[in-house]
Amino acid sequence: MYRKIKLIVAVVLILIITGVVYYRYYFVFGDGTKAGTMNYFVYKGVVFKTYEGRLIQSGIRTPTQGAIQSNEFMFSVTDKKVADILNKNAGAYLELHYKEYFHTLPWRGMSEYVVDSVMSIRPVNPAQP
Repeated sequence: MYRKIKLIVAVVLILIITGVVYYRYYFVFGDGTKAGTMNYFVYKGVVFKTYEGRLIQSGIRTPTQGAIQSNEFMFSVTDKKVADILNKNAGAYLELHYKEYFHTLPWRGMSEYVVDSVMSIRPVNPAQP
């Protein structure tokens, strides 16, 4: 009798732990699109090498003195094909599709936002002096 109860409790605990781990690390909380100029894109890490990038979105007017505030989007990339496209287009205006997770995993990158595709690429024309 006690063996059966212990087995049921163990199975229930394993299912609960599995559900919590899935929810915290693998459940896609949201997905969407961000657009802006890619500031940098690097491949870094000590144990787990990951692709990390920063997208600078268009400025937003603030209520004080009409200043423009930069809006940065930090992201990670897990797909090598997407990373190659981004690496070749540093400084371009990009539209990126991403998935948002609740927490990071070392092999997935340092950001909760993981870019899974590049929707469009437009070159940025530098200002003429």
